[in-house]
Amino acid sequence: QHLNALNIITDYLYLLDNPDAPFVPKTYIFGAKAAPGYYMAKQIIKLLCCLSEEIARNSKISDKLSVVYIEDYSVTLSELIMPASEISEQISLAGTEASGTGNMKFMLNGAITLGTLDGANVEIHDIVGDDNMIVFGMTAEEVVQRKEIGYSPIEIYNSNPTIRRAIDLMLSGINGQTFEDIANSLKFNDPYMVLADFDSYRKAQNKVSELYLDRKKWNEMSAINIAGAGYFSADRAIEDYAQKIWKLN
Repeated sequence: QHLNALNIITDYLYLLDNPDAPFVPKTYIFGAKAAPGYYMAKQIIKLLCCLSEEIARNSKISDKLSVVYIEDYSVTLSELIMPASEISEQISLAGTEASGTGNMKFMLNGAITLGTLDGANVEIHDIVGDDNMIVFGMTAEEVVQRKEIGYSPIEIYNSNPTIRRAIDLMLSGINGQTFEDIANSLKFNDPYMVLADFDSYRKAQNKVSELYLDRKKWNEMSAINIAGAGYFSADRAIEDYAQKIWKLN
């Protein structure tokens, strides 16, 4: 969730500079777990929690932007969160196959998918089309090409003031904590090419805000997603296995 955090930091900095600017209110909800040895994942969780607390201290901004980190995420909590969610963020780098079944459950409950063309997002896109899903970022082929020609995140950091300011805030401190390891990973390594997809992701987030103001259009998109979710039923999946893999009648 490097990319998600960078986007939230960018919105936070924008609202600090422009507290009275028009802004479609957003609450970002995170439910995540990290294995004991997964240091970077734990750092990102800590970053999100610190970001949540810093934003909450500014009453003028927290009316427009908030971050909620849910402890002990579980099926029981997902039964409450998924039906209440308007957006399903499935933002893994294309080609990493990092989306699971959660995006289908969000779709079934009417959330609009905001995502890359990765994993099951590809099938959702095939079903609902460009008009009912918000796609951003490089394709898997473009990711390979970008790596082949040589990907240098520090060049993006140096040339993009928005990205540079967001990463620099991690270094200077958020809610009294600094995040040098995350910042340096993004600047010098960036294995998931977060900085390469950042501008495209920001445009997608702006599109989300514009669409959400048109309630009729939004509800139409939601209904089409619900109607298309039948493709992901267990019955269809088992029938496919029976016919294509097990060769059963």
